[in-house]
Amino acid sequence: MLFDKLIGLFSNDMAIDLGTANTIVSVKGKGIIINEPSVVAVQSNRYGKDKILAVGQEAKQMIGKTPLNIQAVRPMKDGVIADFEMTEMMIRYFIEKAHARKSFIRPRIIICIPFGITQVERKAVKESALSAGAREVFLVEEPMAAAIGAGIPVADPSGYVVVDIGGGTTEIGVTSLGGLVLSKSIKVAGDKFDKSIMEYVRQNYNLYIGERTAENIKIEIGSAIKQDQELKIKVKGRDNSGLLSTIELGSEGVRTAIKEPLREIVSAVRSVLEDMPPDLAGDIVDNGVILTGGGALIRGLDKYLSDIIKLPVKVAEEPLLAVAYGTSNVLDQDDLLKLITNE
Repeated sequence: MLFDKLIGLFSNDMAIDLGTANTIVSVKGKGIIINEPSVVAVQSNRYGKDKILAVGQEAKQMIGKTPLNIQAVRPMKDGVIADFEMTEMMIRYFIEKAHARKSFIRPRIIICIPFGITQVERKAVKESALSAGAREVFLVEEPMAAAIGAGIPVADPSGYVVVDIGGGTTEIGVTSLGGLVLSKSIKVAGDKFDKSIMEYVRQNYNLYIGERTAENIKIEIGSAIKQDQELKIKVKGRDNSGLLSTIELGSEGVRTAIKEPLREIVSAVRSVLEDMPPDLAGDIVDNGVILTGGGALIRGLDKYLSDIIKLPVKVAEEPLLAVAYGTSNVLDQDDLLKLITNE
C-alpha cells in the first residue's frame, strides 16, 4: 500500500476516454492534454509489414485520400475494439505523447468503456493498455463517467438519467448511490447519423459523399427539430456519371435523413424509463434527463426528446468532454475510484 503510494508520486497516472470517434487523455494534476481522433494511418510494404505513419488528427486528414499501400484505420467500432493490434498501437502512441518519455515508472490508467461490453471485450481493452505500457488498468463504464463529468452527484441516493450520444454508441444510465441502477447501450450514435446523411444525399441528389463530408454536414446544419430559418450548406461530391458536382443541402433535408437514428435513441431512452423502479421515478421527474456526448450538440435535440418523453431535458455544459472530465475526476479521487470500479 505504502509502496503503491510512493510509486504514485513518480508516475503520471492517466485517464483515457477511448471513443469510437475521439480519444481524450487526461493526466493526474494536469487535466486534459490530448484530444485527437481515434484514427491510425498505416503503410504496408511489399513484404506485408505494417508501419505507422500517423495517429490522431494527422491520420484523420488522410481518410478517403490514401494511396493503395496506405490505410487510414479506425480501430474502435461501435464503442469496442475492432482491431486489437491497431488499438494497442494507438494507446501506446497516446501514452508516449502524454508522458513525453519523462517518467521512468509506468502509469496507472483508467479507461472508459461502453456499458454492456462482454468480458472478452473488457479483457481486450485491459490487455491493450497493459501491452502499451500501463502498470495497472481500471475500467469505468461510460454512463457513469458521463454522469460524473456532467456534474451529477452520483454518490447521492437520488436518481439521475444521463444519455451519452458518442460516435459508435449511445449510452443511457440511471445513477444512484454510486452505481448504475439501470443502463442500456445501443449501437446508434454519431456514425449512424453520418451514414444516414450519406445515404440521403445519394438517394435524393445522386451524389456520393464521404464520411468526413457527412460529419461536417451534421455539425454545420444538423437539426432534430424544424428551424425558424433553414440553414444551408454547399456539398461537393461525385455523381452517378462519375463527374464531380456541387449541390446545396438544407437543414430540413438533414433532419429527414437523421430521423430514423433519432427514433431508435428515443426508443432506447423510453425503454429505460419504463423499467425505472417506482422510488426513483419521482427523482427523475424532478431531475430530468441530461444529454452528453457529441450527439447532444445536434440543434434542438433536447426539445425533441423532451416533447416525446414529457420530462425536462438539458444539455451538459461541455457535452463533448463530459465523459473525459468524469474519467479524469475518478483518476483524481481515490474514494470515487473505489466506489465506481469496486476495486
